[in-house]
Amino acid sequence: QVQLVEAGGGSVEVGASLRLSCAASEVFPTRGVLGWFRQGPGNEREGVATIGRVYGTRYADSVKGRFTISKDNGKTTLYLQMDSLKPEDTAMYYCAAALDYEGPPTLARGEYNYWGQGTQVTVSS
Repeated sequence: QVQLVEAGGGSVEVGASLRLSCAASEVFPTRGVLGWFRQGPGNEREGVATIGRVYGTRYADSVKGRFTISKDNGKTTLYLQMDSLKPEDTAMYYCAAALDYEGPPTLARGEYNYWGQGTQVTVSS
C-alpha cells in the first residue's frame, strides 16, 4: 500500500503563495492518477487538481490559473503550487491516489483509494 504524507500548509494573507508537497512511501505507480482535494469548514471534500500518468492535468474552475499540480522527476513527491490565495481557499488539503483508475485525470473523489492525513491552509484577509 502506498502511504501519503502532506506538508507545506500554513497561515498566510490574501495574495500569498504556498507550495504543498505530498511524499509517497514508494515511487508512484505508472497506473492511475494523483490528485489534491480540499475540505473547508462545513463543506464536502472537493477535487482541486489532478495529474495523470502521462502528465495530463485537470483543475477545478475555482483554482484554474492560480494552482499548479506537478510531480518530481523521481516520482515520489506530488506538489501543489498555490498562488494568489483567497480566503475561500481556506481548507484542509489532502493528497490522494487513484491507483485502480484507468481513465483520464479525474476530480471524482470516489475514484481515489489512497489518502494522506491532510495539511491545513488558512488564508486571511
